[in-house]
Amino acid sequence: MERQRDSYTIRSVGEASVLAVFGDTISPAVQKRIQTVQAYAEKRRFPGFIETVGSYTGLTLYYDPWVVAQSFPGKKAADTAGDLLDTYIREAEAASPVPSRNIHIPVCYGGAYGPDLEDVAAFHHMTEDDVIRIHTEPEYLVYMLGFCPGFPYMGGMDPHIATPRRQSPRLSIPAGSIGIAGEQTGGYPISTPGGWQLIGRTPVPMFRPWDETEPTLLQAGDHVHFYAVSEEEFQQIRRQKP
Repeated sequence: MERQRDSYTIRSVGEASVLAVFGDTISPAVQKRIQTVQAYAEKRRFPGFIETVGSYTGLTLYYDPWVVAQSFPGKKAADTAGDLLDTYIREAEAASPVPSRNIHIPVCYGGAYGPDLEDVAAFHHMTEDDVIRIHTEPEYLVYMLGFCPGFPYMGGMDPHIATPRRQSPRLSIPAGSIGIAGEQTGGYPISTPGGWQLIGRTPVPMFRPWDETEPTLLQAGDHVHFYAVSEEEFQQIRRQKP
C-alpha cells in the first residue's frame, strides 16, 4: 500500500505499521508538522492503535492488524490504518501547533566528564574554551528521540565545531554524557556503547523510569540551551533529588 499526496507519502512498512514521509529535507518546519500530526493522532486513537513514532522526516503509526481488521471489516488492516493516518494528517493542518518547551541543561565540560573536548578543540584549531563557548551559544531543537531511551538528536549546532564520530566507538559511555557527531549534538541518557565525541556531562538525569508521565527529560520539539558548570556545581546538582 502506497499513496502519494502533494506534500507527503503514506506506505506500509511491515505487517503492523504505516509510515507517512514528509519529503527528504530535515527542517524545523517539517519537525513541527510531524509533532502536530503525532499529537493529533495520539488524542484520536482507534481500536488497534498502539503508538506513533516520529523521526526526522516521517511519522510511523503502529497498530494491531487483528484488532483493526475486526473493528473495520471489509478492508485490509493496512489500508484502514493508511486511511486513518491520511485523515489525521489532513485534519491536523487545522489543529493548533504543539507548544514548545525551553529546557536549560547544565554541563560540566572537559576533563573526566568530557574526554574528547581536547581532541575536538585540536581538530578545529581552537581552545577548549572556544568549543565550550560555541557549544553553549545556540538554541538547539530536539528533532527526535532514538538509539536508546530518551536519546535526543538535536539540530542547530554551530558548524564550526562539527566533528566526525570517533573511529573506535567506546564500549561504555557514562549516562549524561554530552557529545558531538557531525553537525549534531546529543546526550546519552543511559550507559551504553557509542561513538560520539564526548565533550561534557550533565548531572541531570535524562532517563527517569520512575516518572511514568515523563520518563525522558527531553521530547521531540523541545528547545534546549546548555550552560557550563564547574565540577563542584556538577556534584551539587547531582546530589539533589530528581
